[in-house]
Amino acid sequence: MTSLNIVGGGRLGKSVARLAHASGRYRIGALLCRSQASALAARDFVGDGVALTDLAALPAADITLLAVPDGEIAGVAADLAAARVIAAGSVVCHASGVGEAALLAPLAAQSVHCASLHPAFSFADPARAVASFAGTRCALEGDAAALPLLQSLAADIGGVPFVLAPGGKAAYHAALSIASNYLVTLHDLAARVAAQAGMTDEVAAAVLGGLMRQTLENTLALGPAAALTGPIARGDAGTVARHRQGLSATDDALYCALGAATARLAADRLTAAQQQALAAVLGSPAV
Repeated sequence: MTSLNIVGGGRLGKSVARLAHASGRYRIGALLCRSQASALAARDFVGDGVALTDLAALPAADITLLAVPDGEIAGVAADLAAARVIAAGSVVCHASGVGEAALLAPLAAQSVHCASLHPAFSFADPARAVASFAGTRCALEGDAAALPLLQSLAADIGGVPFVLAPGGKAAYHAALSIASNYLVTLHDLAARVAAQAGMTDEVAAAVLGGLMRQTLENTLALGPAAALTGPIARGDAGTVARHRQGLSATDDALYCALGAATARLAADRLTAAQQQALAAVLGSPAV
């Protein structure tokens, strides 16, 4: 049975530990937190492991997961290296979305296999996370010697592991932010413009929500270029010009930036004249 330590008993740490324990393939060695109360609460939620607050008392384990805030990962790694409680040849990973395995450099210098494992999942509530984690994609990067064990861990807790290209962590996290956060920003923009048309919040939510869901399904199934519809995809510069007339300066700037990117996406189906007309009305260089 594989042994697993968790450093940090927050939402992610508790969720991963409980999923690992429930799989029947892992023994939780320790749950280390800042306070004894937090460590005991984490142990009670997980149902296994020793509650600790002293980093120097961390037992040996096959895998140690640093489930601490991004800004603390390097410091915890340095403290672990100074305490020399991580055995050479074992695996240490962190769960940062943007940070790479290099944050664990002091441990790598002691022949510890260092990597990162980031589940593309929101751990807002541990109980809900445990119930709904199955099928979550888990990004891995770092020391090649660490990856087989972490691929098994990700799969055993119900995830679907995949390996990132070296140096690709920042681009990976940027992609997640664009897909998630910027979708919310687009909804906000569309809702503000809908209000100018006299649409109530309820009507706007129904109309925009239905269209956004349908469009997301189309682009995932067909790919962005094939799923694109609308005036820019048709080369209809006149309609784009009319859109801009009622927008505030802030909304217009965002509309034009998005419009220029959309024109580039649609370039293969537009004539040179249509591209020039769209560029003129959007105030952007021609594709």
